[in-house]
Amino acid sequence: MVFEWDLIVRYGPALLQGLWMTVWIVSLAIIIAIVLGLPLSLALVSRSACLRISIRVYVEIMRGTPILIVLFILYYGGPTIGLVLDAVPAGIIGMGLYGAAYFAEIFRSGLQSIPRGQVEAARMLGLTKGQVLFRVKGPQMLSLILPPGANQVVILIKESALLSIITVPEMTKITVQIVAETFAIVEPYAAVALLYWALIELVSRLFRKLEKMVRYGQ
Repeated sequence: MVFEWDLIVRYGPALLQGLWMTVWIVSLAIIIAIVLGLPLSLALVSRSACLRISIRVYVEIMRGTPILIVLFILYYGGPTIGLVLDAVPAGIIGMGLYGAAYFAEIFRSGLQSIPRGQVEAARMLGLTKGQVLFRVKGPQMLSLILPPGANQVVILIKESALLSIITVPEMTKITVQIVAETFAIVEPYAAVALLYWALIELVSRLFRKLEKMVRYGQ
């Protein structure tokens, strides 16, 4: 068996277009997950039992449900309740809501790792809850949440391959189309595996560099 390099060259632009779609979708989903995850984490440590329980139910449902099911409900089940979404918006929203549950737990663990005495001292100095969060808790929890945060980003990148099931034209979907056209198996999947590896390696390096910056800045 000979590896057909010309096939990679011929379909390279299509794979790179799929790579760009993957990066774009995952980036927007991560933004949604982080933006929602922070207030969800604050609700999880709230004094209101009703609020804590409500958010805990959401977090546990999302963490206990495969992301593919979430995507199916949004894309195929949404129209039954009047929610009609194209494949790409459904993928972004689905991954964002799914990731928010995990980031909520990451942020919660970071918030609760801060010694209570520091928070009480800050409040005695007259700092508001917002100032305590961003001036006292935030800088300290950042170094703690970066490693699990990086791991969650990597997981979302790999799980983005499931978006092909709802017809999102990301890398895996493009690869399936190439296989259907050429009947080649090894070359397309080897190429897409290399692209996923390169993307994840880049993200991992960026997070490691960010961890060093935060560590040295403290």
